[in-house]
Amino acid sequence: MSMHIRDFQESDRSELIALWETCDLTRPWNEPHDDIDRCLSTRDSAILVGHIDGTLIASVMVGADGHRGWIYYQAISPDIRQHGRGREMMAEAELWLKARDAPKVQLMVRGGNRGAAAFYEALGFDLQDVVVLGKWLTPLEST
Repeated sequence: MSMHIRDFQESDRSELIALWETCDLTRPWNEPHDDIDRCLSTRDSAILVGHIDGTLIASVMVGADGHRGWIYYQAISPDIRQHGRGREMMAEAELWLKARDAPKVQLMVRGGNRGAAAFYEALGFDLQDVVVLGKWLTPLEST
């Protein structure tokens, strides 16, 4: 079965969020509806979705900040992993970024997610000599 990749449409929203939740990509401090709205509010980012037979099975959020491209929310439905769909989505994301003259692409993988890190390493991503620091500007709601 072939996968059809296209830009996100509003009618994809509930299926997309369900996919992100199934893939354990959501966190209480990153409300998925807000992340979708923020992404769609600028021309410098997009959400690409993959469908097979009308069912949303893959996603990747891409953005370009002027210095590099970024990848977020790369998700493949667990029941169809190991069939090259993740590679297809990443190739499409890289094409999107190249069309916007992004010279480099970066992404972050949560510590301990060795499977995701191995997937990206197999695609040619290397560990970067950087330290990611963070600071909350708004208090986290207790969950």
